[in-house]
Amino acid sequence: MIRVGILGAAGYTGGELIRLLVNHPSVEIVFANSESNAGNKVCEVHEGLIGDTDIAFTSEMPFDAVDVVFFCFGHGKSEAFLKEHTIPDNVKIIDLAQDFRLAGNHDYVYGLPETHREAIAACQHLANPGCFATCIQLGLLPLAKAGLLTDDIAVNAITGSTGAGQKPGATTHFSWRNNNFSVYKLFTHQHLHEITQTLNELRPEGAPRVVDTLNDGYEVADNEITVDFIPYRGDFARGIFCTEVVRLKEAMSKADVDALYKEYYKDAAFTHYTEKAPDMKQVVNTNKALVHAEVFGRKIVVTSMIDNLLKGAVGQAVQNMNIMFGIDEKAGLGLKASAF
Repeated sequence: MIRVGILGAAGYTGGELIRLLVNHPSVEIVFANSESNAGNKVCEVHEGLIGDTDIAFTSEMPFDAVDVVFFCFGHGKSEAFLKEHTIPDNVKIIDLAQDFRLAGNHDYVYGLPETHREAIAACQHLANPGCFATCIQLGLLPLAKAGLLTDDIAVNAITGSTGAGQKPGATTHFSWRNNNFSVYKLFTHQHLHEITQTLNELRPEGAPRVVDTLNDGYEVADNEITVDFIPYRGDFARGIFCTEVVRLKEAMSKADVDALYKEYYKDAAFTHYTEKAPDMKQVVNTNKALVHAEVFGRKIVVTSMIDNLLKGAVGQAVQNMNIMFGIDEKAGLGLKASAF
């Protein structure tokens, strides 16, 4: 059995993670840490778990009793936590915050299985990708690897309210969010950094470099392109629906584009290319990502969609844990979408 500890277990991601792990055939949850809820049963906070588990939150963190610990902190808190606490070298870490997603002075592997599988399998410390970043990258990876990203990329994506976390805010209250639609972080969303990092890793030699610093006053060079990302807040709880417009130097047939995507994702456990335009309900409450492309002359319009809390967060984190421990990648993730 894989012995698991969870930090920050009282939030949305903590609750979703527990929901997956209590039904995982190879996992034992040793502790679910929450200072503010210590002593309370998990199902009293995450009421969807009534009847599924009787474990209680604890303020203790017995790292020597676990094989892996999940960080379900807010952004910026993981790095601060590690400066104040010591986790044994033999304990794996899966961080769901953005603290270690960018390359730097650390040993964290960026956990996008569709690009970094071998590194994930060998790593001790893993940075789980962001939700928007996952959805957008899955729409662009085959084109990036083929060297077809040669012009600025227009991206529009809408996310559910759970993407903002559990703490109430001005734009998350029901009375504001319901029957509403708004744009935010225009061209400046923090997930752009990890998106461009991966696209640049995949681009063939000589292909344009992808940059995301246009709004910082950066002058884009002739051999550089931008990801022009417009995020939207939707009036639903969970899911991300993304469209990406890619301009090609030469036209491609729909059959060639379909073949390119099918070949790239042929071995992917949860990412599926479909020739029929999908809708978001097909992925909500699952760890699936669906990708579809249409061709209009020299333009490709890619549609990609995921559940922001699952493939965009804890579902992908469990998928990564499975890979890290060498067990069935799909273990504990046999979730089904609603038919209605």
